[in-house]
Amino acid sequence: MDILQIVGIGLVATFLALILKEQKANIAFLLIVFTGCVIFLFLIDQIYMIIQMIERIAINANVNSVYVETILKIIGIAYIVEFASQITKDAGQGSIASKIEMAGKIVILAMAVPILTILIEMIIKMIPS
Repeated sequence: MDILQIVGIGLVATFLALILKEQKANIAFLLIVFTGCVIFLFLIDQIYMIIQMIERIAINANVNSVYVETILKIIGIAYIVEFASQITKDAGQGSIASKIEMAGKIVILAMAVPILTILIEMIIKMIPS
């Protein structure tokens, strides 16, 4: 199972980082970043499968592909921002991490506005005059 490999890698890296942190803090941090990237690489196949499944569902439901692509981009941005924020927090830069999170939220909101506009227009059309 992939999850056992991921957990194993995570635990081994955690123990190594704890040991290295006292002697070589820079190397311990690099180990943490590298481990995060390796775990992400383990998940790429599953992410691809999920995206294909969502696209198939959207095609079967006759949903405009622009909306699905936008939602998938929003989800991707959320995960990337979370990953970058956690790495920045691990480096002891909580202030920068909060700025990364704020930027991610603003980008997500900007991408969501067209979908929200269309949704509001549809609701207004459904309300009798």
